[in-house]
This record gives sequence, C-alpha cells and structure tokens, in this order.
Amino acid sequence: MSTTPLPGGTWTLGDMTVTRFGYGAMQLAGPGVMGPPADRDGALAVLRTAIDLGITHIDTADAYGPRITNALIREALHPYPDSLRIATKVGATRDEQGGWPPARRPDQLRRAIDDNLEALGVGTLDLVNLRLGDATGPQPGSLSEAFETLADLRRQGLIRHLGVSNATAEQVAEARSIAPIVCVQNMYNLAYRHDDELIDRLAAENIAYVPFFPLGGFSPIQSESLEAVAQRLNTTPMSVALAWLLQRSPNILLIPGTSSVTHLRDNVAGAGIRLSREDVAELENIGAQV
Repeated sequence: MSTTPLPGGTWTLGDMTVTRFGYGAMQLAGPGVMGPPADRDGALAVLRTAIDLGITHIDTADAYGPRITNALIREALHPYPDSLRIATKVGATRDEQGGWPPARRPDQLRRAIDDNLEALGVGTLDLVNLRLGDATGPQPGSLSEAFETLADLRRQGLIRHLGVSNATAEQVAEARSIAPIVCVQNMYNLAYRHDDELIDRLAAENIAYVPFFPLGGFSPIQSESLEAVAQRLNTTPMSVALAWLLQRSPNILLIPGTSSVTHLRDNVAGAGIRLSREDVAELENIGAQV
C-alpha cells in the first residue's frame, strides 16, 4: 500500500472512516455501462491499484453492467481489507435499450439488496444510497415508501448506513425524517452548482456530499476557462476540477471513475494540487459564465 497520503484526508460516515478521495466503479462496465469490460484484467488491476494507493471508499451499483462491477469488485478484492467501505445504489434497474427505469417498489428494493449482498459476498452492505429522479436529474416527489423499506432493512442488519442520490433538498429532508443518512450523492461541479446551499447545510450536520460528473455540463466557454487555469498550473482540467471540489468543503467526498490504472494514478496525484485564493476566485467565476 502507498505510504503517500491521499489528497483530502479522511471523513467519517456514521461510524466508518473513509478517504475523501474514493473511486467510482461505474466505468469498469462496458460501453453505456452495459456488459463486461473490454479488458477484464485491466479492470481488476484498477481496483487493486485503488487499494494499493490507500483508497478506502469504492462506489458501485448492481445496475452497472448490470451485475458486472460488483462481480469485478468481489473477484479483485474479496476478502476485503478491514479498512475498505463499499457504497452501492438501489432504486433503478436497466432495460435492453440501456435505459435506467426506476425500481423503487418495496419488493424491487428488497430484491436489489439481496442481489448486492450476494454479488459482493457480504452479510451487510456498508452504505446504500437510494437513487431518485431520472436521467435528467432530481425530480420532486415523496420517497417515503422506498426509504422506509430501506430503513426497515437497515434495522434487520442488512444495511449499515443509508444515503440518497439524485435527490432534491426536500427529499433529503424527508429521508432524514425517516432514518439517519450519512451522505447525499448528486451532480455537482464548478459549472453546476445548484447544491451550494445544501452542501453547506450538510457540512454543518456532519453529512457527506458525494458529487458525480466533476466535468459534466460545462459549456464551451466554461471549458475554455477551466483549460486556461489548468494550463497556467501545468496540470489537467480534471485535476483542477477535483482539487477545487476537495477545497470547496471538507464534507465533499470524491468518486472519480476510470478504467485505466494510469488515469487513476493521475487523478489521485492531480487532486493533490493546492489552489491559491486567486485560482479559486477565477474558477468560481466559471459557474457564472454562459
């Protein structure tokens, strides 16, 4: 295992301490997150390298593939290191067209939990996020039936901690009224900052925020601005975006995904750059550009 500290240090999810720099396994599946990877040995190597680098937080879902990334995680890492925490998601399935139809009925959620337990080879899932909304983003509506189902499975000992994903602020509040949550996983980056207020509120409550798509949703003008900052710092736009997220708030946990060992190492190294106040001010102006 690497002796070099990971950028960002650690965060505590309930009673679990994880590295703020984690790894998202979504890209280990085939194109469109469907089917097996083109390079199975390469996918296994990425997972093992993540552990070697000291990463203790892996994000997955049984819908990735489907049933591909969980199988790879088990093959590469089981029996799991004592320090490793695996977060998974339920609430959506896959169709033959590669879509993500919702699967949030109680029977569907119970089946999904059983599938994750079996695929990962564990008796209890460390963290389960309820996936809400759709491919366009969060959608309003009550999550009570679905989240109460997960809360009941948690009481049964099948789940250690709960979170929500692709959720509105109102749904986050509703979830917290039903059972404790340790994280919220939403789209957020320099250009897409709809959750600024939510992040600060969660930080005050010691609840983690896990952004996905660190470079998603950028306009051409915004991308040019980010590229200019990256060139000045002699690094990549991804490195700048990840470093900014780590500096944005201490409760932000990163789960950048890649199917390449080289890119994984580059992401870890790049996220360790330190942005000056002038850099941060320039970057935060990106969100105001159209």
